[in-house]
Amino acid sequence: MFQDFQACWTPILPSTALKAAPVASQLAGEKVVLFRDAQGVARALIDRCPHRGVELSIGSVKDGQLICPFHGWRFKGDGACAHVPYNPEAKLERLGATALPSHEAGGLIWVYTAPGAEAPELPHIPEALSRDDVSVFIHHEEWACHWTRAMENMLDYPHLPFVHGGTIGRDLKKQLTDRTQMEQRIEPLPHGFVSHTTIDGQPDARLDWMRPNGMTLYISDKGFFLRMHVWCVPTSPNHTRMVLAAVRGFGLYNPFFMLTDRFNLRILREDKAVVESSFPVEVPHPSEEPSVASDKTTLRFRQWYYSHLKGEGRAAS
Repeated sequence: MFQDFQACWTPILPSTALKAAPVASQLAGEKVVLFRDAQGVARALIDRCPHRGVELSIGSVKDGQLICPFHGWRFKGDGACAHVPYNPEAKLERLGATALPSHEAGGLIWVYTAPGAEAPELPHIPEALSRDDVSVFIHHEEWACHWTRAMENMLDYPHLPFVHGGTIGRDLKKQLTDRTQMEQRIEPLPHGFVSHTTIDGQPDARLDWMRPNGMTLYISDKGFFLRMHVWCVPTSPNHTRMVLAAVRGFGLYNPFFMLTDRFNLRILREDKAVVESSFPVEVPHPSEEPSVASDKTTLRFRQWYYSHLKGEGRAAS
């Protein structure tokens, strides 16, 4: 279950996507159903009734319980079976569905990729998503790629003048010469690491990696507060849901500045063709491709992936 993505917190959908009806989704090869319980809390179950294997997502929600469309079995948010029609003496404690830990914060619904009622800790929520003095634009779309390729791309700074030469890489493109040198310094964080990039000795950028599949880009623009958060969420094999949360601290009540939100979406989509063309579809082991000094940040991600997630079935740490 959740092959190569076990015991990880990840956003799965924006909060606005989950209303009264159950919602079907996929996460790391598993079908998941989301619904809201009687208190409005977002809940997640494996999208399969334990009785006859029917997808619970095509059922309904009543009084905060998910009802199987086949035989009317009812399930609580923790997966416990609450009722079996025609069987008043059924041993309900043996008839539960598989629950997944879930959490709602920052305008996103988060799911932990291990069965059980509780996760060992809550997910890391970027501070900017909890502020009251910002505007947050949330978007999600599907890419035909392995999540590790998308994640590596989000952490790759040297591609900016080539893929984003008309947007966020414009200045880098103008400055680039045959003698330009890029250096990267990585510092650990409780939830991942921060990568500081310098160009010819001058500080240029900061990227945060939020393990296993999140990135924050700190954008400096004339003192304005701008953050670009992206999560690369594995869905089905070699398909990834890109979840973007763009945060700005200006123009909160001016519709004109909504263009900034669309600009961030343009930046995201500039990467799509490159990422989807990558071969092999999954990032190779760090030893299997030639790398150079400016690949330091992406190599650090590859090393973590192969030592903590890939094929080992070990929890992220």
